[in-house]
Amino acid sequence: MEVIPVIDLKDGTVVRARMGRRAQYRPIETPLAATSHPIDVARGLLSLYPFETFYIADLDAIQCKGDNDAALRELRSAFPHLTFWVDNGLADLDRARCWLAADLGHLVLGTETQRDDTIVRRLRADDRVILSIDYRDEFVGPAALLRNADAWPSRVIAMTLTRVGSAMGPDWDRLSAIKAQAAARRVYAAGGVRGADDLVALASAGIAGALVASCLHDGKLSATQIAAMAGVE
Repeated sequence: MEVIPVIDLKDGTVVRARMGRRAQYRPIETPLAATSHPIDVARGLLSLYPFETFYIADLDAIQCKGDNDAALRELRSAFPHLTFWVDNGLADLDRARCWLAADLGHLVLGTETQRDDTIVRRLRADDRVILSIDYRDEFVGPAALLRNADAWPSRVIAMTLTRVGSAMGPDWDRLSAIKAQAAARRVYAAGGVRGADDLVALASAGIAGALVASCLHDGKLSATQIAAMAGVE
């Protein structure tokens, strides 16, 4: 079971996500860091546990309101040993290939920003590419991507945006549906994870990992509990 901390970037700052209502996101206040600067927050998360992978959502890029490339490059420089999974809203094949060639991290292709299944299908064999299957009240994205699991890469995130920061627990129905379609692919849960009990239940359901944020900053998931999950398949 992989536990992957999330950093949401907006205007160069780490923000606290709440149920996918991005206009309401504000700079994060956390006991793990003195400021909401990305380097401070990442360092604070690493002080809690030696994570190897971080998930980064560039909210400005996803919403076509600029980007946080400078912050990402700064993180990459400060923590060269980390792997970053980055969702920056890319929906163009050539731009996606250029981004991968720049070696800034692994590229998350979110269904909410895709026009069709072309990019995901063309890049599915690249082990640096991850598909995020995005939901609000319903699936968000091209129906072909949800129907055709053959187009999926080896890693898939089931992302329920309305549960992010909600402490509502994982979206079990959607996770079960995605897991059934995914076959041998690794499925990751995102949205609603409250703590160690949810991680144990996810692992028992065959989920490979979980993206987490609020439970780390709120002290509901400890280093000991994360370490205990590291060896659980």
